[in-house]
Amino acid sequence: MASPTLSIATWNINSVRLRIDQVARFLAEQQPDVLCLQEIKTAESLFPHDVFEQLGYTHRAVHGQKGYHGVATVSRVPIRELNRHDWQANGEARHVGVEVLTPEGGLILENVYIPAGGDIPDPEANPKFGQKLAFLERMTQWAGAIERPTLIVGDFNIAPLDCDVYDHKALLKVVSHTPQEVAALGAFGAAHGWVDLGRKHLPAPQRNYSWWSYRSYWRDKDQGRRLDHMWASPALADKSAAHRIVEETRKWDQPSDHVPLITEFAL
Repeated sequence: MASPTLSIATWNINSVRLRIDQVARFLAEQQPDVLCLQEIKTAESLFPHDVFEQLGYTHRAVHGQKGYHGVATVSRVPIRELNRHDWQANGEARHVGVEVLTPEGGLILENVYIPAGGDIPDPEANPKFGQKLAFLERMTQWAGAIERPTLIVGDFNIAPLDCDVYDHKALLKVVSHTPQEVAALGAFGAAHGWVDLGRKHLPAPQRNYSWWSYRSYWRDKDQGRRLDHMWASPALADKSAAHRIVEETRKWDQPSDHVPLITEFAL
């Protein structure tokens, strides 16, 4: 008898209301059990609950704000909201944590949208970069105290490995791939022994991009970066059976600049 499976997806949608038809298409085609969205850019009161309800995603945890940021976790299986951490320390809606309630036992699922950090990799010249590093430091402190098997997913806005960007040397001074950010994310990873599922299933140096700028014609130049991640506690990572990138969404009309990731777990 086959083990029960649970599929979890993450996607920075860059406005859920603007791209709700794309979300509906993705859910219909890929059928994940749970979808974590970032940058929903809407208050909870205006979130398109009815569409998700009709698609069978009857369980939802939405932490939104008007016009900016925001995260939402929608699910076909029961979930229970646990927390909304303010790792930005300014009230921005950048995290929601839930417990996914399965017959095999609960799974902690953290959905996070780490700040982009502006354009200048200098905390003194660019306060946004300092805020990003401080966000990661608060996440690291939190990770050190985790007791239950956990999956953290979302737009980390950092491409940590040399092969996670199209040109390592050219991007060393570009925010998202600077040594400061990579070190900060490395400290977060070490605080809990997280397993990077993207690289567990698609080992370096395989191409593994999740974001392409709107500024360049992505199909010709393929100037991608791996900014979106799914990291698991070691015990949970052992149960991850497959992982894929749904790159085709970047070819849809008026797409998000990010594409979804999906991990399948054998519970």
